[in-house]
Amino acid sequence: MSCSLELPGLTASLDKLCYHHGGASLPANKPHAFVYHITIANGSEHTVVLLGRKWVILHADGERLVIEGDKIVGETPRLAPGEQFSYNSYHVTGCDAEAQGSFHGVDDLGRKIHVLVPAFGMIVPRA
Repeated sequence: MSCSLELPGLTASLDKLCYHHGGASLPANKPHAFVYHITIANGSEHTVVLLGRKWVILHADGERLVIEGDKIVGETPRLAPGEQFSYNSYHVTGCDAEAQGSFHGVDDLGRKIHVLVPAFGMIVPRA
């Protein structure tokens, strides 16, 4: 596996995290949904194309879930210097958890790049 670099100026941030409980669309063992809103901002001097993502979810009960895939919500965003891409998605859990994410792609020099999302907690509200 070849290495990728963290491109200075390329950032990913959690803009908002919302909690939703229950509902017919959630599995009974994972009734807690956390909707997250992310912005990836290109403050670098290079155009980048984001090709995929990876999330690692560490649950309080010890379960570790890794989610990897091509694209970001079905898109491969191309960000010129100064541009940004915002989206939202969700994770479901049966207990408190922590999410760590990253996005990977290439820059206009053909270098493999990545950007990390700072870890964030998904704390189930207590009644």
